[in-house]
Amino acid sequence: MYAPLKSLRVALLFAAVATATAYAQPGHGGLPPGQAKKMDRDLPPGQAKKMDGNIPPGQAKKMGPDWRFRGDEREHFRGYYDNDVRRWKGRRRPSFYSGYVVPRTYVIQTVPPAYYSGLQAPPPGYRYGYYEGYVVAYNPTTRVIADVVDLVGALSGR
Repeated sequence: MYAPLKSLRVALLFAAVATATAYAQPGHGGLPPGQAKKMDRDLPPGQAKKMDGNIPPGQAKKMGPDWRFRGDEREHFRGYYDNDVRRWKGRRRPSFYSGYVVPRTYVIQTVPPAYYSGLQAPPPGYRYGYYEGYVVAYNPTTRVIADVVDLVGALSGR
């Protein structure tokens, strides 16, 4: 009497393991392996893989204006962000530069217009933003940086 029950239990256990294995293997629904990481960027997967989210300088020049900070902004902005800038001194931060595409996972704080009154306004379609000791002029749609002021570098004389 117990032999048929034991056989039934073994058969059910085998079926459950086989079904779980089929769902766990790649290619059984969802995105292909590695594709999910590339889908959150605004670049085609091939370019995202090659460029790691950055755009070649020639392409960046086509996308954004050739606009630069004049040079007096570093001390001006540091007066507003000094406490936060001191917090980032000596800590690891991303490297921002002209033409860099800021990843969507970075939350850039908008710089209030009162902070840059008396300075040149950002170029049309761009705005000033702040992230981890950087003030950037960037396009909020494409997230391409036109120019950067490194406030942490000002503390160390860079």
